[in-house]
Amino acid sequence: MPTESPTAELGAIASGFVLPATDGSMHTPHSLKGENGLVIVFMCNHCPYVKAAMPNLIRDARALHEIGVNVAGINSNDAAVYTDDAFDRMIAVAEEWNLPFPYLHDETQEIARAYGAVCTPECFGFDRELRLNYRGRIDASCKQALPDARRDLFEAMRAVAINGEAPEAQYPALGCSIKWKP
Repeated sequence: MPTESPTAELGAIASGFVLPATDGSMHTPHSLKGENGLVIVFMCNHCPYVKAAMPNLIRDARALHEIGVNVAGINSNDAAVYTDDAFDRMIAVAEEWNLPFPYLHDETQEIARAYGAVCTPECFGFDRELRLNYRGRIDASCKQALPDARRDLFEAMRAVAINGEAPEAQYPALGCSIKWKP
């Protein structure tokens, strides 16, 4: 049964972190942020919703980068139980998909808890001041990519980049629950 993200308190400041990426570098929200904002996508390797969304996420990450909004993925799943989500598998997935954004590992799950993330893929879109302006889905795709689906994340973050705020209509993310440690 899929999990749906709750509504968000827009305007909240992005929680800080220092996390390792699959390329060996360390990142913070400030190091990741583009001139016009940052999107953090809680994702993982094994989730069928993430796998289906990946082509559209990659397309949108490239388009957002062109307008000064960077994207980063964070995997917070319990890799001891879900071994496909282990860091070495994250490295392989980043290479297989040729991800155009950093893929970070939240081994302690502290960052997912700080953001209130509940499912994968779940997007948090921040403006240039790292204030939350969007929380929700990439698009209407679920377990199958819909190439002609309205680009909810992209359209919201384009509005943030241009006008400083996202549209009022925001759709919750729907996907696999984050796999929490006991």
